[in-house]
Amino acid sequence: MSAAPGTIARLAVDSRCQLGEGIVWDDRAQCLYWTDILSRRLWRHVPDSGATEAWDVPEALGCLALCDDGRLLLALAKSIRIADAPVAGEPLALRTLAPLEVALGASTRSNDGRCDRDGHFVFGTKDETGATPPLGRFYQFSTAHGLRPLPLPPATVPNSLCFSPDGRTLYWCDSVQPRIWCGDYDAQRAQVSHPRVFAGVEGGKAPDGSTVDAAGGVWNAHWDGARAVRYAPDGAVDRIVAIPAGRPSCCAIGGAALDTLYVTTAREDLDDDQLARTPEAGGVFALTLAPGAGLPEARLRTA
Repeated sequence: MSAAPGTIARLAVDSRCQLGEGIVWDDRAQCLYWTDILSRRLWRHVPDSGATEAWDVPEALGCLALCDDGRLLLALAKSIRIADAPVAGEPLALRTLAPLEVALGASTRSNDGRCDRDGHFVFGTKDETGATPPLGRFYQFSTAHGLRPLPLPPATVPNSLCFSPDGRTLYWCDSVQPRIWCGDYDAQRAQVSHPRVFAGVEGGKAPDGSTVDAAGGVWNAHWDGARAVRYAPDGAVDRIVAIPAGRPSCCAIGGAALDTLYVTTAREDLDDDQLARTPEAGGVFALTLAPGAGLPEARLRTA
């Protein structure tokens, strides 16, 4: 299935990230946050004003989440930290909440993640070594229970973490495999049961970051696929959006009416000729959807 006419995303933010990822929409502040993992930067963009800022962080920033008190949770390479709401022109104020796989050193780092509907943060760690079996793991973090492992298979590149509208289904993938999984999710016990394949990814493309819309559809960015794909709740391909530059990496739905699909991209490993043809690679791309298409981003419960 190819992209239908009118389903080509436009460039929304010319951020030219090396590895743009982890995008979320803050419905209270009406802004986007995302990370450039390789450049160790947190980005923010306000669509109404066009203002865009970036802040340096001390480690690679795999993903992030909104907090219920207005702060941000940052999953850095080897630590979970909390940041005060960013202020333009000022450094981030960070506090460490938990170390992360310290014994594994540079062999792993944080990767994709999102908050569940009950205020816990779920994320994965990426294997940087190519080990067999892989070293990457999945975790749940909460202020009540700290860091708890999830009973999911080890992964090389954990991705696609997101939740059904009722919070009872967790979606995930290992990007080295052409499929997205789902399972029954118990947020309070940090348990996942009845794992099953949700959707296969055709054409040898790699599934990357996802979000779930108000109707229960899963939007997934296809790394090296030049597209974002909406999978219906039964796993069938429902819509394809062409991403004209960069390597699509993560999806979010935002905007004042929750009617805009945003997709981060990466410049990582693109050669000079590719970058000359598509200088917008690494930017954030957008496509208008129907009003109310998205759900407010879930937030970490801090108390």
